[in-house]
Amino acid sequence: MKKMTKFTELGLDKSLLDVLEGNDVIGQAHTGTGKTAAYALPMLQLIIPKQGIQGVIMAPTRELALQITTEINKFARNTGIKTATIYGGQGMGIQFDALRKKPEILVATPGRLIDHLKRGTIKLNDVKHVVLDEADVMLDMGFIDDIQFILDLTPDERNTSLWSATMPPEIMRLAEINMNVPKRILVDSDDLSGNRIQQSFLVIRDKEKPKFLLDFIHGNIGQCIVFCSTKIRTRAVGKILSKSGEKCVIIEGDMSQHKREESMGRFRKSKSDILVATDVAARGIDIPQVALVINYDVPNQDMIYFHRIGRTARAGAKGRAITLVSYSSVGEWNEIKKQTSVKMTDLNEKLGIKIKIPDPLKRQGRMRQHFRQSNRTTKPFYKKRVIARDQYDRRKKNAGYVKRSNFSQKKRW
Repeated sequence: MKKMTKFTELGLDKSLLDVLEGNDVIGQAHTGTGKTAAYALPMLQLIIPKQGIQGVIMAPTRELALQITTEINKFARNTGIKTATIYGGQGMGIQFDALRKKPEILVATPGRLIDHLKRGTIKLNDVKHVVLDEADVMLDMGFIDDIQFILDLTPDERNTSLWSATMPPEIMRLAEINMNVPKRILVDSDDLSGNRIQQSFLVIRDKEKPKFLLDFIHGNIGQCIVFCSTKIRTRAVGKILSKSGEKCVIIEGDMSQHKREESMGRFRKSKSDILVATDVAARGIDIPQVALVINYDVPNQDMIYFHRIGRTARAGAKGRAITLVSYSSVGEWNEIKKQTSVKMTDLNEKLGIKIKIPDPLKRQGRMRQHFRQSNRTTKPFYKKRVIARDQYDRRKKNAGYVKRSNFSQKKRW
């Protein structure tokens, strides 16, 4: 068997190999595009074992952080390079033990990483590689100041890559301040089409959704993920499915880390057939056998739609995605449909279900669509929302950044 000596022989996209050349990179990519390999493989090649923490990867959620760690550990087998995962909700003692093993790579959520920085249990003086994964989600969760705080504590001479599904102005400003002439890698529209996914939609009243949800699940062979817009909806849908006799688990932001890991464990081991989740809580889910994704609620952004349906049709497989569109969400759904290049199945037409939208809702839908379009030309529609994260109090916004010189060099793992 021929031994591979070049990354090009791994079949990676040529444009992604810019990272290997030491360039800063801004990558616009949705889920399932192989971005973990794109930034992890070059990092592993350039890191020197037993020389302290040299790589930091920041992710918005603990699930995604754990998923990234799992992938890196696969790539790092037999290299001698160790990875530690740092996230809120896990006991500090466990993380202290991991740090004492002197890892070369940290995968962390920003809040918990700052906790360690303030304790002096992590130093970033030797960091040469920084990755911001799912940057738009970290922005949405209120992490933007935390990210800047952390970047200020890393050496100026470093390689930085930023990966995001959307590029709101705040993300571009973060890149402008912290990156050196970054190369842009953009996912082209064909990659966003989801051409391996059979996509369909059904416009119905909101109160009719439970009935059709059960109908679609009963007709499915394989595992299914149901996406809801809020934690309350997630719990309600979970109860509906459980009462109907379905084996389901839920994941939402208010659950303890132990319960979230328990739910994911059951789903990964196929002990439960259905996972009901919010968008943020579901980041990091990578289960190849998911056959069906159901959008119980229409997402409020087109890229979130592609993130959701990208949970099926993994590793070259085919999958299905069904979106239940309430009358009040028709305007948002029409905007999402414009971004897809594949033909969707209209289940209203196929099943003979007539759409009877009341006149007031039609007017509201037109007003929302006009508002969205006018916002695109005047100011960004993507608003920053400060959300509690990692069960830790946020740093006060007016508090100044801590400089590297404020940290003692003596207490270092």
